[in-house]
Amino acid sequence: MKAILLTAAFAVVASSTNAAEATAQLDAAALRVKALDLLGVLPDRMPGSESDTPARIALGKQLYFDNRLSVNDSQSCNTCHDVTGTKGGVDNEPTSKGAFDKRGDRNSPTTLNAGFHFAQFWDGRAKDLKEQAKGPVLNPVEMAMPDEAAVVKKLSAVKEYRDAFARAFPGEANPITYDNMAEAIAAFERTLITRDRLDDFQKGDLKALSAAELKGLDLFLSIGCTTCHNGPVLGGNTYQKVGLIHPYETKDLGRYAITKEEGDEYKFKVPSLRNIVLTGPYFHDGKQTDLRATTVKMAHMQLDRELKPEEADALVALMHALTDKARAR
Repeated sequence: MKAILLTAAFAVVASSTNAAEATAQLDAAALRVKALDLLGVLPDRMPGSESDTPARIALGKQLYFDNRLSVNDSQSCNTCHDVTGTKGGVDNEPTSKGAFDKRGDRNSPTTLNAGFHFAQFWDGRAKDLKEQAKGPVLNPVEMAMPDEAAVVKKLSAVKEYRDAFARAFPGEANPITYDNMAEAIAAFERTLITRDRLDDFQKGDLKALSAAELKGLDLFLSIGCTTCHNGPVLGGNTYQKVGLIHPYETKDLGRYAITKEEGDEYKFKVPSLRNIVLTGPYFHDGKQTDLRATTVKMAHMQLDRELKPEEADALVALMHALTDKARAR
């Protein structure tokens, strides 16, 4: 009799465990459907990559890492947008130093997945990667080259570049141009696509996220975060006012400085949450150093929501799942 009772007890426990696992799988499946609806899936290729060739990408990579694009050979694109190793496409400084050690006013955005954004820079003043690549080289606070002609002259003096530009832009009589330089850098940046565990989850692996991360995703999708952080890169596709409900102390007028349109004051392009663990410090001014505190502050400012400690923990857990698997520390 005792043996029969024990067998029955084990059967009940096993049945309960199986039922719990099945329920969890169903919940994850429902959450995946919701995530796909609000976020979509990160594409395999970036817009504009159709004409990118291996030669053009290789040239762009060489230019991206070349200090000679700065006036005193002191810094490259990678200096402020470091894509090596486990770096997140930034320098992890509040604001970046330029060729003459003067700091800019804004935090360096990541170049990882940047080509999926609908515009470039915090204020959206560049429409795409190519236009963006033209800016820092001539910016007096950044790489400080005097003009386009000086850049072309400097590149033309290097035989390696004469050969590389000819391969990247075949058939052109004078392939070394400022426009082609920017096009090549953009071609390289269009290869900077990251893949994380949220991607795995959205593609059907319901066990890709932990219980804590699933809780964070459920919260993220339900409390209003996706009002701004939506789409495949969880941001990068709208301008929003920082301090929408509760003000954020800043003198930077953001998008308004470009458009001069009433209502654009303090609006900035919404940053992507992909690789957010790697891209601190946070906000346009780089004044927020702790991701958890930043998350709590954002919920307060933008949603008028005071996060409970366990809610903040869950959201941060989700953000860790957004780190490129090749860069995860």
